[in-house]
Amino acid sequence: MPAYRFVHAADIHLDSPLRSLALRNPQLAELIGNATRQAFVRIIDLCLDERVQALKLAGDLYDGEQTSMKTARFLAEQLRRLHVAGIKVFIIRGNHDALSKITKELVFPETVHIFGGRAEAVEVVRERGDRPIIVHGLSFARPQVADSLLEKYRPPIEGAINIGLMHTSLDGSANHDVYAPCSSSDLANSGFRYWALGHIHKRSAMEGSCAIVMPGIPQGRDVGESGPKSVTLVSVLDDGSVTMEERVVSVAQFERVAVDATAMTTWPDLVAGLEIALGDAAEKTASEHLVARLLVSGATPLAWTIRRDADLLRTEAESRASAIGNIWIEKFDTDCRRPATKTEGQSADPLEELRKVVNDDIIGSQAFLGEAEEIAKELLSQLPSECRRTLTPNDDGFARFVEQLSNEGSEEVLARLAAANVEGKR
Repeated sequence: MPAYRFVHAADIHLDSPLRSLALRNPQLAELIGNATRQAFVRIIDLCLDERVQALKLAGDLYDGEQTSMKTARFLAEQLRRLHVAGIKVFIIRGNHDALSKITKELVFPETVHIFGGRAEAVEVVRERGDRPIIVHGLSFARPQVADSLLEKYRPPIEGAINIGLMHTSLDGSANHDVYAPCSSSDLANSGFRYWALGHIHKRSAMEGSCAIVMPGIPQGRDVGESGPKSVTLVSVLDDGSVTMEERVVSVAQFERVAVDATAMTTWPDLVAGLEIALGDAAEKTASEHLVARLLVSGATPLAWTIRRDADLLRTEAESRASAIGNIWIEKFDTDCRRPATKTEGQSADPLEELRKVVNDDIIGSQAFLGEAEEIAKELLSQLPSECRRTLTPNDDGFARFVEQLSNEGSEEVLARLAAANVEGKR
């Protein structure tokens, strides 16, 4: 029984600007900056290696109103590889690439079909006697689409296997804006056999009489898009049965790596703990590169030393990461505290007492927070608006931001006082 095989991908976001802290390291910035293109090349390689009949791209091929001819040439070269192999490409535009000049102006091979702002139903060319397969699609005509698009699609063709491409926020996602919302139950009852979706960057797949698949972004761009990223390899038989395989294509994989420093009392112990945590994370990484955000936490006598010498500890982590290979440190955070030292008959650590006073009586006072907020507002006013929104998206976020900075500042001061106290006793 002949199978119709295709790769379903979405949210490529070619040439998406760097969103991570990778800019600090030029080599890491280059890796992340090129990773999206490399992931797309891997998608093309997968189509060729698996000898599929089609590649289906469910929106957001570009990251915005892209005008770069370098991007145009890259895309043309990759799609030409599929054209030479006789592999069809079906593309819909999503909210990010609705206005893309490249999509509208670049001349694609005749094997590439870009759906427009009116719903279309395209029949796949098959051998005589094979069951008909119809590919339905509808592009965003503009970036904002507030209502469901499902009713605008053409009805399923009776007797054929109907496959739909749609860019939609589906039932909703906390990390994504609402675009062309559509319920899973409506899609399941649409009469289609497979819905190739795009927009939400986290993979999901619903099997049954109607397969509903959101492949997710094929290359994460920051730690908020952590984990291996993939596309879906689909096989459809004439009896309507569908098999789906997740295939990882991400080049770099963002992950949070935690190090528990509890009970660690020496610097070598801490460095060894970092190396073990990075090694364990590398073994679990499905992509070629691991981009790690390190968090050292726990109750340890080294708490203030870690905060004071954070740059040195990051350098130690980068050295161990380099030795292991293909591991990059995107950011280093610490949330350590000193263990309680007071015992019966003894007074508390003077610095711990000072810390309590600072946190409870000073930072916790309305007078201090009011003055701190005024200073923060003045500093924020000097930043571009997009930076301000990132740091403080709303009033509640602003208050938390000021409180966080105040707490971190007090810890920095106490860490240096602790260091001076130790050096003074030597």
